[in-house]
Amino acid sequence: MSNYMEAGAIIALATSLTLWQGAFGFDDALVGVIAAVSANAFGSAVGAAIGGPLCDRLGRKFIYTYDLLVFMIGALMLTFASGVVPLMIGVILMGIAVGAGVPASWTYIAEEAPSEHRAAHVGAAQLAWSIGPAIGFALAILVAPLGVMGSRLIFLHLFIIAGITWWVRRGLPESKAWKTLRKEQVRIGTKISFFSGMRGLFSNRKNFGALAFLLGVYGLWNTVAGQSGIFQPRVYAAAGVESATHQNLLQVLVWTLTALATYFGFMRYGDKVSRRWLYFAGALLGVSAWVVLIFAPPGAFSLFYFAVAWGVSAGLGAQAFYGLWAAELFATKYRASAQGVLFMLARVMVGLLSLVFPIMLNSIGLEKVGMIIIGLLVAALLIGTIWAPDTQGKSLEDIESQRYGAAHAAAKV
Repeated sequence: MSNYMEAGAIIALATSLTLWQGAFGFDDALVGVIAAVSANAFGSAVGAAIGGPLCDRLGRKFIYTYDLLVFMIGALMLTFASGVVPLMIGVILMGIAVGAGVPASWTYIAEEAPSEHRAAHVGAAQLAWSIGPAIGFALAILVAPLGVMGSRLIFLHLFIIAGITWWVRRGLPESKAWKTLRKEQVRIGTKISFFSGMRGLFSNRKNFGALAFLLGVYGLWNTVAGQSGIFQPRVYAAAGVESATHQNLLQVLVWTLTALATYFGFMRYGDKVSRRWLYFAGALLGVSAWVVLIFAPPGAFSLFYFAVAWGVSAGLGAQAFYGLWAAELFATKYRASAQGVLFMLARVMVGLLSLVFPIMLNSIGLEKVGMIIIGLLVAALLIGTIWAPDTQGKSLEDIESQRYGAAHAAAKV
């Protein structure tokens, strides 16, 4: 449910930005700013920078206790926003909550998963992330006749679900890996602060290669996906699809196929077949989707091919593998801090492009913007395929021992 709400927050804003723009009368430049400070970009970057270290300092469950309360306040402000200022504050609060929750959720799932089924368990988060937009765009179609009021109802539904989820998750047990680590730290008298995870992360050179690899895989891909998530209706309009209903129907198809590909592809085969080639297949399909959308003659075929190829590729591709590899490649004592740093940097990359994306789309056109998109996706394809780590089927303890040495793993501090 956490992942559902995080993705749902992005899509709720994506489907309502044009409506808010019409209701409050702001220009494309402010559209870019709102998108940039949202859960899609800088807002979640700030949350990740705070949530990752706190997750290592106080436990995975600590974040789960408070992040949705912030999310709910932001959702309420958007439900009843009367102008640009409350709109911006609500967007920022939801973004911070999303950013804080992501490192905690992906870290917790990976630590609790059996080694032989880790991809399947991590894929469950990606599955929920995919279902969120599918439902979000479907709701946007249903409430479209209501205009801005319909968008308010979508944010209200996120508020209600967040409240129920917060109530239920209070009984969630703490991660066993984190509890074991903390007991050892207490036994030997290790002093732990907010910055301990960050210091540990950046004190070992082996981590720099893993950070660069994951930023290349997820950061580059997510820079494209972030624009797709928040601005895809405008991309469709540039490609000739003017109807908001038709735009949202295409997005329902994209995200439904992402969910199906996640379940029948990544979750079923991520622990059984070569992860390197599974990643390659998904990344190559994503590149082909944008090539066809941008350079093929506009029409039903190119739009349908894009929806199918991009949807399936997202289910097999970078985000699911990022959630898996980011948990595997870092030690327990700074695993969440590493995810916080990576998620923060990835969202900053999205935010920087979001600031100018609507203006670029209007000024230089889809084809030139598309060349940037395709270049980013090709780079992510090559990085993930060439340097895919050999972690399949291994426990997190075994991976940690192999990466850092037996002495590091034994110390556990």
